[in-house]
Amino acid sequence: MALVTVFMLVFLISLCKSDDQLTPAKPLYPGDTLISDGGVFALGFFSPTKSNATLYVGIWYHNISQRTVVWVANRDNPITAPSSAMLFISNSSELVLSESGGHTLWKARNNISTGGSGATVVLLNSGNLMLRFPNGTVLWQSFDHLTDTILPGMKLLLKYNGQVAQRIFSWKGPDDPSTGNFSLSGDPESDLQIFLWNGTSPYWRSGAWNGALVSAMYQSNTSTIMYQTIINKGNSIYMMYSVSDDSPSMRLTLDYTGALRMLIWNSNLFAWSVLINGPTYACGSYASCGPFGYCDASEAFPSCKCLDGFKPDGLNISRGCVRKEKMKCSYGDSFLTMSGMKTPDKFLYIRNRSFDECMEECRRNCSCTAYAYANLSSAIMMGDTSRCLIWIRELVDMTKISGGGENLYLRLPNSNAVKKESDVLKIVLPVIASLLIFTCICVVWICKSRAFMLGKRQRKEIQNKFMVQYLSASNELRDENVDFPFVVFEDVVTATDNFSHYNMLGKGGFGKVYKGILEGGKEVAVKRLSKDSGQGIEEFRNEVVLIARLQHRNLVKLVGCCIHEDEKLLIYEYLPNKSLDAFLFDASRKTVLDWPKRFKIIKGVARGLLYLHQDSRLTIIHRDLKAGNILLDAEMSPKISDFGMARIFGGNQQQENTTRVVGTYGYMSPEYAMEGVFSVKSDIYSFGILLLEIISGFRISSPHLIIGFPNLIAYSWSLWKDGNARDLVDSSIVEGFPLHEVLRCIHIALLCIQDHPDDRPLMSSVVFMLENNTAPLPQPKQPIYFLQKNRPIEDARENMENSVNGVSITALEGR
Repeated sequence: MALVTVFMLVFLISLCKSDDQLTPAKPLYPGDTLISDGGVFALGFFSPTKSNATLYVGIWYHNISQRTVVWVANRDNPITAPSSAMLFISNSSELVLSESGGHTLWKARNNISTGGSGATVVLLNSGNLMLRFPNGTVLWQSFDHLTDTILPGMKLLLKYNGQVAQRIFSWKGPDDPSTGNFSLSGDPESDLQIFLWNGTSPYWRSGAWNGALVSAMYQSNTSTIMYQTIINKGNSIYMMYSVSDDSPSMRLTLDYTGALRMLIWNSNLFAWSVLINGPTYACGSYASCGPFGYCDASEAFPSCKCLDGFKPDGLNISRGCVRKEKMKCSYGDSFLTMSGMKTPDKFLYIRNRSFDECMEECRRNCSCTAYAYANLSSAIMMGDTSRCLIWIRELVDMTKISGGGENLYLRLPNSNAVKKESDVLKIVLPVIASLLIFTCICVVWICKSRAFMLGKRQRKEIQNKFMVQYLSASNELRDENVDFPFVVFEDVVTATDNFSHYNMLGKGGFGKVYKGILEGGKEVAVKRLSKDSGQGIEEFRNEVVLIARLQHRNLVKLVGCCIHEDEKLLIYEYLPNKSLDAFLFDASRKTVLDWPKRFKIIKGVARGLLYLHQDSRLTIIHRDLKAGNILLDAEMSPKISDFGMARIFGGNQQQENTTRVVGTYGYMSPEYAMEGVFSVKSDIYSFGILLLEIISGFRISSPHLIIGFPNLIAYSWSLWKDGNARDLVDSSIVEGFPLHEVLRCIHIALLCIQDHPDDRPLMSSVVFMLENNTAPLPQPKQPIYFLQKNRPIEDARENMENSVNGVSITALEGR
């Protein structure tokens, strides 16, 4: 009896033992695994969630602790009765997945009628699952049926007989392997490029191949070389990649957010590291910069720009660009060389042309706007290896690439065309006569105005001397030599047309703001402090002292200042789009702020704050960061303004206490609003609130817009906690934005508004998290302090002073 028991145990162990082959006599059940000979990959049943209510058959890395699925058999037909599931080889040599009652969920078909019997399934160390006969005839293999991942050695069949042949599809969600919205395939219109699709719409494009058969990338810390290869077999074109021997595990994956990532396993961190990630920036998405616009990825912060000879088509640059000068279709038209470009889409491919012939093809076609030329490898294009591309009319989806790309030859009108001699005379003679008359007038005017200018110079010197004495009373300026830009009061009066009501841009707690034009045509914004604003005197001095010492692209620039009797004026650069709140909280204008613009504003404000807190020679706390104090230039780039409440920290000073709390309710951190303690972390709290407002389109204190929640903080946290953070996104941008980027911004905002200052990240960390979308983020703590507080706010546009507590609060008006 004991001998029989031992025999049974040995028999059961042999059945449960993991193997690299599946035979007709040995099906695979839930709990069993098929492991490749070298232990690299495993095949088995898995559940993407913890419930195990549904199962899938898939392949994953066996030698990596973090389960990473690279292939799924029944991705759109999950197993709902796990106890009866079975993967087996049928009598017709087909690999079949079935569950209760013999119901077939998935099948790998045998398309070969001859070759023998006794088929087996083997899992190779490459990750390829093969159904084959003993004589080696392959009946089916998983490498021909890709899901969301391409492994080294896999071939993606881009085109077959001129048609798109194969795609990889993303998962639908992080825990849903079913076919998602994003896919990768060859270009249906040409054999020269690859597309990433969102449904049926282009989401990203590779650009036309410019001749490289094999491209390689070297990673120094692992000594790994990755090769991407294009293979042309006449009627079929493949793309595949391979890696050098002894490389760590690598995979190319299209995830559910639409991100195409090349990942390598980092055995030190026990995590996947990103080698390549695309699209990596907002303007890198397909045609996001509109016709004749391009994404400049050669800069540290990529953004949309117009091609040379073009200008933005309105305020929204995503609408594209238009020509500054109309084309005249002259043979003298010139071609501007734009280097390092990803060539535009919708090209016309002309064969058997030299470089000069390609240029002539474009020159003699009045509708041709650009051309590009390259010599392709014979392995890519059989026969003719020339690649002449020309573009008719609009140019879309271009990117300027640092250290890559190719030359794009852009057609521009010839501005130096030779004029007829008669036309020249008609212009030159009147000009000479006018110059002679003008010279005489100037001589008289100079003589008369010399005395006036001398008097004006003396008055200006007196005013400047008074300004220096006045501003030297500032504690921040004492013992420092600061060069202030002074403007004479008469010049300000002239520039603003005597402070005309028609030139008024707006008004605030300390006075009104006017548009003005200084001598030379420079447009400025003039801030005129109210004469009865005693509070404004200190803020005026503070703002002049600070801005005169600060220079950054995301800080408003001070053009000059003026004190005349009881008049105190600040002159700034003029920003035509005014403040962020004018767009963000206006239903008729917020559509201008698509997600790329909002993300650009977020990053610009973050960089401006980083400069104030760390990168300037001073440590400056703004203390009133809000949407109304973010100004927008013509390209919607943000500039932080209003430094009247700012404070300077010196040396190793980390925080300060004040009995006079100033700022805007809702943006003030708990420790500042209630205890008067402020530090750089106070500004970071305000930035987090601003971030939530930019994403949602709601004011921080607009409870009537968020039913059931006292404020935006409570609403945001509730959505985040329940996994519904996407619902926070402004309805005006709910379509066409990168979900992972928006969710990351919400996550960062919640980190910034944590109750305790020590829990909030520094601005340097915030900028790093915004610009590196693969950097891990810590989990935020629930903001308890203001979560249930709903301070009643009366409609008010001006600052309100609470004389009892010494608290200066700007109340927000909901719209």
